[in-house]
This record gives sequence, C-alpha cells and structure tokens, in this order.
Amino acid sequence: MSGLRTVSLRRRVTVTVLVVLAVVLVAVGFVVDTVFRAQAEKDVNGLLTARVQLAQQLAKQNAAPQNLLRRMETRGVQASLALPDGTFLGAADLPPTERIRQVRATLTGPPRINGAKLTLTADETLVAAAEQSLRWVLVATGLAALLVAAVALLLAVRFALAPLDAMTRLARSIVSGGRGGRLAPERTTTELGRAAAAFDSALDALEGAERAARASEARTRRFVADAAHELRTPLAGVQAAAEALLQLPPDADPTRLQLLVVRESQRAGKLVADLLDLARLDAGVEVEHAPVALLALAQAQSERLGLTSPEVTVEITGPDVVVLGDSARLTQILANLTDNAVRAMNGKGTVTIEITPDGATVTDTGPGVPGADRERIFDRLVRLDEARGPGGSGLGLPIARGFARAHGGDLWCEAAPGGGARFRLAGLTPA
Repeated sequence: MSGLRTVSLRRRVTVTVLVVLAVVLVAVGFVVDTVFRAQAEKDVNGLLTARVQLAQQLAKQNAAPQNLLRRMETRGVQASLALPDGTFLGAADLPPTERIRQVRATLTGPPRINGAKLTLTADETLVAAAEQSLRWVLVATGLAALLVAAVALLLAVRFALAPLDAMTRLARSIVSGGRGGRLAPERTTTELGRAAAAFDSALDALEGAERAARASEARTRRFVADAAHELRTPLAGVQAAAEALLQLPPDADPTRLQLLVVRESQRAGKLVADLLDLARLDAGVEVEHAPVALLALAQAQSERLGLTSPEVTVEITGPDVVVLGDSARLTQILANLTDNAVRAMNGKGTVTIEITPDGATVTDTGPGVPGADRERIFDRLVRLDEARGPGGSGLGLPIARGFARAHGGDLWCEAAPGGGARFRLAGLTPA
C-alpha cells in the first residue's frame, strides 16, 4: 500500500495556478494575434478597395493620369497606370508575395484614360512589423504577469492556508501532551470550516476514548483487586479447614470441617462462575432466541426457594407469557433477582414474581434501596449493608443486567409501592 504523497500544498497550489494562468495567457495571446492579423488584412483590403473606388471617381472626372497616381499612392501603397496608348506611368509592378498584395482595376472615363489598367500594390511589411512588436509585447507582459502572480500567490496561499498551520500546531501540541485545545471554526459551511469541525470532533472522540480507556483500566484494576479479595476469603476457609482436618486426631469427628470445606469451595466456585459470566458479557455474549415460557421459569424459582429458603413466601402473578430468549440465561436472571431479594429480607419475607407482557418484576418486602443507590447497585462488587444481607458477592445484579441487555431488554431497580425493592425486567421480544 503506497503512502500519502506529501508534496508541499503551497507549492502545489502555486504551481497549479501559475500553469493555469500561463495556459490562459498563451490562449489569450494566440487569440489577440489572430484577431490582429485578421483585422490588419481587413484594413489593407479596405484601403485598396477605397483607393480603387477613388481612382474610378477621378477617372470619370477626367483627372490627369499623373495626378491620379499621386492621389492613389500613400504610405505602404504604390500605384502604376498603363494608359490605352501604351504609356506606362508609376513604379514597376512587383511580383505578388506573402507580404505583397496587388489589386488591378480597369478605369472608365474620357477617351484618354478609358480602359487604362490601374495596379495598386500594398506592402504589408509594416503590418508584419507591428504584428511582431505586438507578439513581443504579449510575451513580455505575460512573463511579467506570471512573475507578479507567483509573488502574489505565495503571499495569498500562505494567508489562505493559515488555518492548516493552526491545525498542525494544535496536533503537535496534543502529541506533546497538551489537551483541551480546539480550533472552534466560526463557520462550518466552508471547506476549511468542515475540516476544522471534523478535526475538533476527532479530538473530542480521541480524548473521550482516552478517558474511557483510563476509566476502564481503573475499573478493571479495582475489579481484579476486589475479586482477588473476594476469592481469598473462601480459599482461606478451605485452606484452614483442610489444615485442621490434617491435624485431627484419629478418633475425632471430621464432619463439621468437611462441611466447611464443601461450603467454602462452593462459595469460591460460585464466585469464579460469576466472574466467567462477566467476562463473557464483556466479550459480547450471544444468546439463543427460542420460545421461553416465563411463567414456568417463575414457578421453578418458587420451588427452588421453597427448598433453600423455607421461611420465604413466593407469590407468582401475571399471564403465561412466551418470549424469545435463552432459557438458561433468563433462568439465571430470575435466580439472581430472587436470591438478591432473599438476602435483602435476611431469609424472611415475601417475594412476588409478576409476569408482564415483555418480562417480569421481582418485588421483596425488605428495607428497599435508597434512590441514590438504585443505579450503583448494578456496578460490580457493590453491596449495600442496609439493602442486602450477608452472603452476596456483588456480582449477581451486574450479571442479571448484562444478560437482560444481551436479550435486547433492560433491568433496573425502583421502589415498591408497599416498601421494599422492585426489580423490573422489560424489553424482551414476545414470541
């Protein structure tokens, strides 16, 4: 792939304009020379025709042949007259050439001149000299015009391209670390205005992308640190229980420590699974779009909570809606929402799952979520002590929202009419 040609724009514009001007001057000179030549020939022909007409009038007036010849001759025009009696007056006839033009006429009048042969000879040497002088004048003025135009163009192009120099200075300042500078064109309807506006837009996008990248890097570092901290707790529990098991006397009962190992390993496994789900969401997970009955998914969650949280009452309302989606991911969304509700109520209370035409809502009877935190709880590893009980990792709600948006819908939190929190899943495509 060839690179962009970086010929000087000033030189390119100047040379292009000078070439165009030279072509125009040559064309104008050619036209002027042609018109001058045609007009000169027309004037010579007119002069000779007028002299012939004058000779005819003088012949009819019985003018003397010598007087007639003197009247015919003028600058550049010679005359000769052959009388009927054979007398020849005037200069000898010159042979016609490119610069010699002759006109012959037979005069009518009194007997002594009737039938005389008049010859007028025009020497166009003077016209040729004037034409040559005109050409030299055209060449000299053309060269002078080109020289003056070149000097004027250098100054005019430098002034006209000043905005490009401003763009270059701004770009160099940005490369050197300067931020925030903009061209701010007065008008965006001109070519330079559009280029400057596009340049400013590119800078805005570049700086926005830079800020987003830095913020993303900071979030990633914080997330990795928080995830490592979250994983350290269950892994430390597993390690401590395992070491205690190794130190138990042969007659001791290891059941309690074994249950602790299982519980902490499950907790670590759940956290790793959540982290993997977040990684898939960040990579742009693709979900299936098959018919899914939301009422059946809600009933399955009710049965699960009946086993894991017997002190929680689950109420299901709404029609049997079928949407297009991924059954496993939609189940995960409802599971995360109901588990979040159970933790918010400390395992005691009522969870209501309402099926809507394009999704579902999960409402709990817990303390609710303050308005200022209803969006923040969807950030990763964020937990509110007043809104949730112990045991959550702060990843369930971000995962649920990520899968909701992967289905083309959304998930948000709002206050429940009777207190508590309500999570609304909406925007799913009906089957």
